[in-house]
Amino acid sequence: MKAASAAPLLLLPGLLCDARIWAEQVREFADFVPVAADYEGARSLGAMAERALAQAPTRFSLVGHSMGARVALEVWRMAPERVERLALLSTGVHPVQPGEAEKRRALLHVGREQGIDALLDLWLPPMVAPARRGDRALIGRLRAMCRAGGVAQYEAQIEALLARPDVESLLASVARPTLVGVGRQDAWSPLAQHEAIAAAIPGARLAVFEECGHMCPAEAPDQVNAALRDWLARAPD
Repeated sequence: MKAASAAPLLLLPGLLCDARIWAEQVREFADFVPVAADYEGARSLGAMAERALAQAPTRFSLVGHSMGARVALEVWRMAPERVERLALLSTGVHPVQPGEAEKRRALLHVGREQGIDALLDLWLPPMVAPARRGDRALIGRLRAMCRAGGVAQYEAQIEALLARPDVESLLASVARPTLVGVGRQDAWSPLAQHEAIAAAIPGARLAVFEECGHMCPAEAPDQVNAALRDWLARAPD
């Protein structure tokens, strides 16, 4: 593909995810030398951003999914001069909500008492569109990825999320071509939330992925890739 951007892609995964969530994007955008960052050992969103920056090329096009989009905004806070463009998928910018800590820690209790598979039995199905919950191949891939992270990763990452810094105030400062993307059936991070994020970032474009829940890079890779292709074709500021 011919695109305005020549910067490599830096891909940041979400809660309990790793590079496997980006498999279709890595394949599609091989010409952009994609780097799927990991957060090994990081226990805060800031530390995750620092680790991502340490793995990143000098300048990059930045894509974050779910928790990874919050990490992407921390990257923007720390090193905006290195970010050529920004894509935020399936995410939020709100502070911790009433009851959120209790819900996350209830799942952690299940994981500690019954193991990661019991945790995933409760956590994973609502993360995909209702029509995809019977897709054994998709669910199998997602379960294998999340199982690899295990209860310890879930615990570290939910504590990072519960201690998250304000990012809503950063949105107006994002002076880069920006994509905000969400699955139409995302029950965890709904469309209205993304409409507000897109409205707060100057010039941001909103993409809505049909028949798709929260795990959009894996659930709707063709739609996500098309939106990313359009984003990469936009002239950088």
